[in-house]
Amino acid sequence: MSALTEQVDKAVAVLREADPRLQDGNFIGLVLGSGLGDVVGLLENRLDISYDDIPGFPPPSVDGHAGRCAIGEVEGVTVVALCGRLHLYEGITPQQTVHGVRVLGRAGARAILLTNAGGGINPELEVGDLMVIDDHINMTGRNPLEGLNEPELGPRFPDLTRAWDPDLAEALFRAGQATESPIRRGVYVGVLGPSYETPAEIRMMATLGADSVGMSTVLEAIAIRHLGRRLAGISVISNAAAGMGGKEQTLNHLEVSEVGAEASRHMKALLRHFLASRDRWWGTP
Repeated sequence: MSALTEQVDKAVAVLREADPRLQDGNFIGLVLGSGLGDVVGLLENRLDISYDDIPGFPPPSVDGHAGRCAIGEVEGVTVVALCGRLHLYEGITPQQTVHGVRVLGRAGARAILLTNAGGGINPELEVGDLMVIDDHINMTGRNPLEGLNEPELGPRFPDLTRAWDPDLAEALFRAGQATESPIRRGVYVGVLGPSYETPAEIRMMATLGADSVGMSTVLEAIAIRHLGRRLAGISVISNAAAGMGGKEQTLNHLEVSEVGAEASRHMKALLRHFLASRDRWWGTP
């Protein structure tokens, strides 16, 4: 076993020792993006564990990312939520970026749901919309599978044709409709950051078929599918992407966090309905 896989398994052991609900791996993983920290309030019988106490989890340096793992229950389903993520632009490796989701996958998550704050490229998207991710474009220039393959984590050449599980995506979309949330669907493009994109870059991404853009998620998605775990995601449209909001538009992270906080209300309702109707998508382990 490699040092990387060993560190992942050490983190799994810490979580399982802290909470017996994770012993059988029958849970849903959740990664909360910028401004979505309030969603963790949905969890009942909650146990919080600081990233400082979990091997390989350095605290995030970005506002809106708390840096803790929350374990609780929603509609009778155990949920393990990572409250905050690490980004490539923080000066870390792709492997460090995906450590959290690898831990969730190795611990036996039935599925992992990624959330993020994204800029709206598609003009039909409005600020505050929840966009179910149907596919992604990786424009970070990096991949968490770089270097020697970790056979314990997955195959050398994983297939990403159906990276984003269509059944989970449909269930999320239906949950959004049922809860009267501003729900949409589309393609997410991930970039390195931390600077926002130029209008010319946004026009290029639109030509490529992207609907929203952000600085996370795509590497995590690759690592999750490498592990063979089911994947779904929602991008909260926090602002119009560069050049899409008029000549006077100025982009800032505070706006992203504020919209995320407002979107948390819809996200809570959607997740509750999604988990309550799990008989449609839960499947077998």
